[in-house]
Amino acid sequence: MSLITSLAAIFPNGWHQTLCMKITGFAIIKNAVVNDYPIVEAINSILPVVDEMIVLAGDSEDDTEQLIRNIQSDKIRIHHSVWDPAFKKGGEILAMETNKAFDLVSAESDWAFYIQGDEVVHEKYHTIIRQTAERYKDDKRVEGLLFNYLHFYGTYNYVGDSRRWYHKEVRIIRNDKSIRSYKDAQGFRRNGEKLKVKPVDAFVYHYGWVKTPRQMMQKHKNLRQYWTEETQRTVEINALEVFDFSEFDSLERFTGTHPQVMLPRIASQNLTTTLDISKKKFSFKERVLYWIEKKTGKRLFDFRNYKVI
Repeated sequence: MSLITSLAAIFPNGWHQTLCMKITGFAIIKNAVVNDYPIVEAINSILPVVDEMIVLAGDSEDDTEQLIRNIQSDKIRIHHSVWDPAFKKGGEILAMETNKAFDLVSAESDWAFYIQGDEVVHEKYHTIIRQTAERYKDDKRVEGLLFNYLHFYGTYNYVGDSRRWYHKEVRIIRNDKSIRSYKDAQGFRRNGEKLKVKPVDAFVYHYGWVKTPRQMMQKHKNLRQYWTEETQRTVEINALEVFDFSEFDSLERFTGTHPQVMLPRIASQNLTTTLDISKKKFSFKERVLYWIEKKTGKRLFDFRNYKVI
């Protein structure tokens, strides 16, 4: 029996990955049931990519922790946290909790794969993600890996295609604890500087805006406490019962396939919102920039939360 055959028998999930590189996934979650987060799907979507999965469960008012415990995987490690209400301005608490979760990643890991509770990775990208992480594992200049994004809106049939939706973000970071979550946990910084990153030819599917109008409004009410103090605008929003999905600038119809882990959820939900995507609601400047991006694939004057090297 050859050495490769022997190693394959010992490590059926990939001897090369097991011996040469370790990726730890990490996520934070609180009140997943109340806010209808697809956290189970999010975790399951990256389990084949990671060697271990850390879930930092906040002090929920529902059965969030049991939801995580029901996932059948020995890779998952659940830890507990209490969210400090004193740090709610600008979503600061989300970055704090993300840093807590990242700090739980052991020193043996080369990379840490961050996934938010409404983000899912399609299985067709698993191989390329591991390959890209392996390619840059020993290149210490590379502090993170940059993913493309699809933002679903209203139902599973529409995606945002305007500049209001961020189209790239860092989701795998070097296991270097000088890297910290930034602002409301959208991205990361190292010693206050943008991360130097390489792109991954893979998409993250963001489902945070896919709910019924009533569920969407309730989610906004529940989460608003982590961004702002009590204001007149907050009072006005709290008086509303349903979210108006017609308030968008530009959408396009999604023609691809959803991740396998999402199919049961999609089949079980009766989302009937129909949106007129034929009209674009742009200012003149936005219309010009939108046209340039569609023609060239380049997003001009775009804020980048990273540095591509």
